[in-house]
Amino acid sequence: MPSASTEAPATVGAVPSVSATADPAADSRMAPGGPGYRRMSFALFLAGVATFALLYSTQALLPLISSDLGVTASEASWTVSAATGGLALFVLPMSALSERFGRRTLMTASLAVAVSVGLLVPFAPSIGALIALRAVQGAALAGLPASATAYLAEEVRPKALITAIGLFVAGNSVGGMSGRVITGWVAQEWGWRVAVGTIGFLAVACAFAFRLLLPAPKHFTPGSLRPRVLARTVRDHLADPLLCRLYAIGALFMMVFGGVYTVIGYRLTEAPFSLPQGIIGSVFLVYLVGTVSASTAGRLVDRLGRRGSLYLAGGTTTAGLLLSLAGSLVFVLLGLVLITAGFFAGHAVASSAVSHTAKRGRAQASALYQSAYYIGSSAGSTLGAVAFHAGGWAGTVTLGLLAVLGVVTITVFGSHAARAQARRSPVPAH
Repeated sequence: MPSASTEAPATVGAVPSVSATADPAADSRMAPGGPGYRRMSFALFLAGVATFALLYSTQALLPLISSDLGVTASEASWTVSAATGGLALFVLPMSALSERFGRRTLMTASLAVAVSVGLLVPFAPSIGALIALRAVQGAALAGLPASATAYLAEEVRPKALITAIGLFVAGNSVGGMSGRVITGWVAQEWGWRVAVGTIGFLAVACAFAFRLLLPAPKHFTPGSLRPRVLARTVRDHLADPLLCRLYAIGALFMMVFGGVYTVIGYRLTEAPFSLPQGIIGSVFLVYLVGTVSASTAGRLVDRLGRRGSLYLAGGTTTAGLLLSLAGSLVFVLLGLVLITAGFFAGHAVASSAVSHTAKRGRAQASALYQSAYYIGSSAGSTLGAVAFHAGGWAGTVTLGLLAVLGVVTITVFGSHAARAQARRSPVPAH
């Protein structure tokens, strides 16, 4: 990484310093219990709900989409892959735009475009039109993760920042879960088009409330886009072997998760389970396990270290994949619990390690991780469906096991690289 110049330009999209001010009483940023804090927290919670409800709104409905439009599981899976792929491709450019035009402005515009497209999705006349609309929706939604954390870092006092970010992440998980559960039950009665339309109207309500509640920024300073600075920062991050390993680990974990949850609906509609759509949608309540798993990842790292935690997450995911091969619904659900717990733990460890590893340009480092993460989701959704079409559930599980093997291999290689680096580094004299 190049050395800093005497007057280094501000990194595009960088999250400002969150170090505490010398005089807390003079800090005009928001704090719990202070003016605007509850409004801000609830607004970003609703933004998270809308974002992830829209992003995964078709995932629980793929069997119905296949039947209605006369397409295969792999073709229908593109309605998920296109949305997550669009987000992956646009999250880095959106982080730069938020630096120029403002966090609240970009989040508002992103939600406005995404919910408008969401109201058109139910009227898609073909699978091609549906995939195209979903790609546009995913690209628009990239403005939320690109801006929300930066807004919080600028407007919230340092000691309250973790809590505020936690509420936004909670909105993400609630949105992802509710989007799948609601669509499952609505689709059972009125079909997939009414189901995605329901999510569209839910997102419209969340978007309006978000814009009304979110306080105007007081600490944002516009910057230039500076493409050369952005390109240099991205190049430096991609030249860092550790960051690249973390990006790959995030993508591989998400490949497992995306593949399993894209295909599970098809498996549960078939014999011997033959479950109704509403019950299949409720399976996504398993996400609550992931919320617990991610929240305990910090303690896990304290006890086992980062690599030990990744091994445990990979082992848990592997056990879940193997257990899900059983013909018993109880074992399949238990397998989903283990897969979900392992995935969220691994994702939490890898994503937090990115912020710890990057010494400059943390916003771009995190944006690159999110890009890799959602590329993994897109690849998992598509390849998982292809594997299911070719070899049934066993094919999807095989894909997942290969991805976990990739995580373990990268982690082992990282361990060897760290030991080699330690041997090359001289021990400082005391």
